[in-house]
Amino acid sequence: MSAIIKQEASTATVASGAQEAFKQPLPLNESNPNNESKSNKTTITSPGYSLKLTLEGHKCFLSALRFSPTGDWLASASCDRLVKLWDVRTGQTTKSFEGHTMGINDITWSPDGDYLISCSDDKCIRLWDPLSGQCVRTMQGHWKQVFACSMNPQGNLIASSSLDCTVRLWDVRNGKTLKIVPAHMDPITTLDFNRDGSLFVTGSFDGLVRIWDTISGVLQKTLIDEDNSPVGYVKFAPNGRYILAAYLNSQIKLWSFQKPKCLRVYKGHINLNYCISANFSVTAGMWIVSGSEDHSLHIWSLQRKELVQKLEAHSEVVICVDCHPSQNLIATGSLGCKENLKLWQSSESDPTAK
Repeated sequence: MSAIIKQEASTATVASGAQEAFKQPLPLNESNPNNESKSNKTTITSPGYSLKLTLEGHKCFLSALRFSPTGDWLASASCDRLVKLWDVRTGQTTKSFEGHTMGINDITWSPDGDYLISCSDDKCIRLWDPLSGQCVRTMQGHWKQVFACSMNPQGNLIASSSLDCTVRLWDVRNGKTLKIVPAHMDPITTLDFNRDGSLFVTGSFDGLVRIWDTISGVLQKTLIDEDNSPVGYVKFAPNGRYILAAYLNSQIKLWSFQKPKCLRVYKGHINLNYCISANFSVTAGMWIVSGSEDHSLHIWSLQRKELVQKLEAHSEVVICVDCHPSQNLIATGSLGCKENLKLWQSSESDPTAK
């Protein structure tokens, strides 16, 4: 197991300019996550996102979106059992990946962009070649629906989480299970690797966020929300020092997991019933981005926690969002069956603005 994670360490993802911009995201008011700072109050300008493209193709609601590492492509997954690949520049679909027999819950890219990974209610994880559209490998082992998947930065390990309350770690080379981690007492909704792949984080309906050592599978930390609300989504910050967790109580929290301590709470959206994704946007200003059950896209200042823009994005719940790795673009997906995938663009250019 150790060799699997450590091999090709020199090819691990190097911090991009966007990640470098995230070196010191929390200089103000770390000790008071819920109340606004009474000093250093400045006016925050909206990033000014507006609709760029509506992407037509999926006939059923969206479940996940992921820009490719280069940002040239956008992958989308849907309950229509399809993964689609889109040209970000034109908004045209280039390929559809068929193979899952039930709705797809999550997708992710390999760090080099050579593969797509998907997981589904059919209990399978599939590895796809985005050039040919062919399924390279199918991984089976979970005994209930697979809800989330992630690949480590080295590109040789896949983690999947399931309603069977376990995380499985898979060897990409042969599709074999390397480790089974009984991570939570309730279904595991979400997981993510940190920037060097040494840790992964999980979130569950049990209200807990847990951080695990990848090699040993041993629990390192548990982040406990005072309300114990179900966790719908978790994501490591680009610098690996923080974790963003979206709860089904209409709150998104930014945690310093080493302390552990909640540093920021973002409010204003509605999230009570669905596992809605949230993300960091660091291509210019530093924002927190999330969908909402009020059909809107919400954007907060990462530093100040202020809701700086709310866009009436879709006619149904905005269930998934993703941020372009180098451009000021946001993709949104909704629970609608029409106009359920959109791209939003900002003219923001000053990385020191917020």
